[in-house]
Amino acid sequence: MKEALSVLCLVLLVSVLEAAVTKPKFGDFIGCLRYRTSPENPITDAISIADNTTAFLSSYVSYTKNKRFLSPNYKKLLAIVAAKHVSHVQATVVCAKSNGIQLRIRSGGHDYEGLSYMSSVPFVILDMYNLRSITVDVSSKKAWVQAGATLGELYTKVNDVSQTLAFPAGVCATVGAGGHISGGGYGNLMRKYGITVDHVIDAQIVDVNGKLLNRLTMGEDLFWAIRGGGGGSFGVILSWKINLVEVPKIVTVFKVNKTLEQGGTDVLYKWQLVASKFPESLFVRAMPQVANGTKRGERTIAVVFYAQFLGRTDELMAIMNQNWPKLGLKREDCQEMSWLNSTLFWADYPAGTPTSILLDRPSSPGDFFKSKSDYVKKPIPKEGLEKLWKTMLKFNNNIVWMQFNPYGGVMDRIPATATAFPHRKGNLFKIQYFTTWFNANATESSLSQMKELYEVAEPYVSSNPREAFFNYRDIDVGSNPSGETNVDEAKIYGSKYFLGNLKRLMDVKAKYDPENFFKNEQSIPPVRVM
Repeated sequence: MKEALSVLCLVLLVSVLEAAVTKPKFGDFIGCLRYRTSPENPITDAISIADNTTAFLSSYVSYTKNKRFLSPNYKKLLAIVAAKHVSHVQATVVCAKSNGIQLRIRSGGHDYEGLSYMSSVPFVILDMYNLRSITVDVSSKKAWVQAGATLGELYTKVNDVSQTLAFPAGVCATVGAGGHISGGGYGNLMRKYGITVDHVIDAQIVDVNGKLLNRLTMGEDLFWAIRGGGGGSFGVILSWKINLVEVPKIVTVFKVNKTLEQGGTDVLYKWQLVASKFPESLFVRAMPQVANGTKRGERTIAVVFYAQFLGRTDELMAIMNQNWPKLGLKREDCQEMSWLNSTLFWADYPAGTPTSILLDRPSSPGDFFKSKSDYVKKPIPKEGLEKLWKTMLKFNNNIVWMQFNPYGGVMDRIPATATAFPHRKGNLFKIQYFTTWFNANATESSLSQMKELYEVAEPYVSSNPREAFFNYRDIDVGSNPSGETNVDEAKIYGSKYFLGNLKRLMDVKAKYDPENFFKNEQSIPPVRVM
């Protein structure tokens, strides 16, 4: 009888605890926020209670980049705290933790699966977009950039004080620095200078106890983990201190199309053999996409080659004629411009677009989309490429493309363990798969088609594990339910994103967040690995 009562009491206790988690004391959370912030930096104006008002929806949607996640989960989302001061970040962490509320951290809203602003357990969004200061020191070639600043803002600020300094990050101007850098963001300077995390020399992070730490006070193991392991498993990234890199006053770019009818498959096959061996000052991206054919109603594949060379046209032409004459590059294909203007070229803005567009922050979402990623170690044979084209042409009315981003250069020389980002030597290129659609009714079929394209590519890409890029978030490579972190499941997606660095990341997590407060569907579990 006593045993039965004990079991019953245990069940009731578990039920009470679960209820406490699923029905958090929201009023206590708000009260806690006010108690833990000062009148000098009031938090009241930073809080948007989740309701169906235009003001709240505007706050939610402004940094929701994927229409698949356009509707807030009102049953679970309690509020958005758009922090305006470091104390707001600290209070939100402490108050969410003490009231059993999950935290989602959003800096630019580009999380491809919406994990920075979606959950199926009670949660609060900590939005970082107000924390966007950037300070540049030209003499030391260094800068501090807050998590909510966009890449476009960073590039502009650097260019304002120096036309020969840059930062090796991505080409999408609206991406937030917080998530982009912590996930190991890359761009067209990758072969020359590596990726974002290779140039981070300090950081500010709010830990699980609400303490503000820098590199010295957080320690080298946590500093290692947040450079490529994603910040969201370890704390809230407040800002990064970065080394800037040198670029010439004039760079050369080109964009050349080759359809299948123009020998696009052959040209791309040759690209696979040479792109990772070019001089590291040359980055040539190949972008196969579905395009209109020569006849009305006909569709084909056009492979678009985008390039950036840290030098002048004459030198570039000599390199291309010697190493890749098959492209048939002509002088008139090349354009010389400043590095800042090249960021507009990469974003496909029309010639003459003012660079001020880099400062724009869209207030409405983009389209419905799905993305996936792969790493390629040996050239995809022509018959493999043709299978990919055949599958791409089956997409119904969708925009569909792939990006082949070349490796080589300095990426071959940085050890896989130097930072938490592991995908280094041995890769020819990284693939991003991307499809966009315009009607919610097409979501299911579009996701299915993307899955098929990914399956067709399987024989030609990395395996055991099939590697994936953390910043191209993909829930299909493994995930846990909201509010849970099953270690076995975490090892599945973790091994794809982080390879051999996962064990060290789990150790760091166990040391700094042993109760696993900072978690999402693809977070790192707190496990001591013996």
